[in-house]
Amino acid sequence: MRRTDPEGHGPVRYGPPPPGDGLPVLPELTAVLAAAAGRADAQPVGGAPALLEAACGYWTRRGLPTVPDQVAAGPGAPALLLALTAALSGDGADILVPRPCAAWWAPYARVLGRPAYHVPTPAESGGVPDPYALLETVRRVRAEGGDPRLLVLSVADDPTATVAPPELLHEAVEAATAEGLHLVSDETWRDTLHHPHDTVLLSPAEMRPDRVTVVSDLAGALLPPGWPAAVARFPAGEPGQRLHARVLDILTALGARIAAPVAAAAGYALDEPQPVTERREAAVRLHARVAAAAHAAVVAGGALARPPQAGRHLYADLGPLREPLAAQGAGDAQELEDLLTTRLGMPAPGGHRFGDDLGALRVRLATGPLLGATDEERGECLTSPAPLELPHVQRALISLTSVLDDLRDEAQRWEPPR
Repeated sequence: MRRTDPEGHGPVRYGPPPPGDGLPVLPELTAVLAAAAGRADAQPVGGAPALLEAACGYWTRRGLPTVPDQVAAGPGAPALLLALTAALSGDGADILVPRPCAAWWAPYARVLGRPAYHVPTPAESGGVPDPYALLETVRRVRAEGGDPRLLVLSVADDPTATVAPPELLHEAVEAATAEGLHLVSDETWRDTLHHPHDTVLLSPAEMRPDRVTVVSDLAGALLPPGWPAAVARFPAGEPGQRLHARVLDILTALGARIAAPVAAAAGYALDEPQPVTERREAAVRLHARVAAAAHAAVVAGGALARPPQAGRHLYADLGPLREPLAAQGAGDAQELEDLLTTRLGMPAPGGHRFGDDLGALRVRLATGPLLGATDEERGECLTSPAPLELPHVQRALISLTSVLDDLRDEAQRWEPPR
């Protein structure tokens, strides 16, 4: 019998982690963290004033004027999303998410005993649901007795590495707010645009500031993933104040405080001094180059993938190679994950981990593992004018190309003679 529930075959429910940058920690960040390591006092729930002020400056520089009463900080975006989900849907409301979506979104609805309804995304990008599919999903959920109130989306997306065009975002936001939904905009990857001068990124909070809460995990572009810190920006006005207060209550119940040394590093990074911005820009350029090379290898190998526009990953559809993959025992996303993880020697999480259909042969490929095996090799990538020509990067890309070429050649042998 064909397997339809992969949860006994790996941590489908909780994982995989977001793609890391694989790079050595910025020395200036290490210095700030070390200087604060002697502090014995605990940070207040929701963040100390200095951290909240830094977050206000960060958002104000991005066209979202913010005051400290609109901000809360937590030990990573998952803690904030759990508190937001509980605050917005804890009394029986339902949650909507795109398909596919970040692997860490849906588990928090399940923790609270609420279903997460997946809404298809359009062909051009992920992260934002198709407006017509969104309206139809809301109608269907209500017809079945549900009460949808929360939509989580991301303009710069994990897992698809795409950026939703402003016109699509506007239609989706209008559809969601017309149906009375509150939006949580995950903007973890907004500072990782591969071509920032050619890509227009708008926040839903710019369109409907009264109905959108923004969440940003600082591991996206500012901090190492092992230093958990995230910030949330709430709408101004009385409803936003009530939501903010409720989220702080939940964070308090969870004991969800940022460690004092990490909070110091987070505040420093959010102020965006020159060392931080220079490292961020260098890291984005590096991962953009590697992602473009990986995308070229995927497409040349006969698979499908949208060109990556943000982040440190791409989302590949190996559906055109289904027959040769089935011959090797990979008939669904979990089996494809097992096969590619073994052959590539790097994680290749299947699309089912992101809410995609188990039967669809999709995987997320991260660029971090392609930068080398040691801090020295990965650090060299940052300083090299031609990182793709470094021997260790070349070997990693050749390995990726070879695995995909083998699958393509096998697929061609499966084609009937003309």
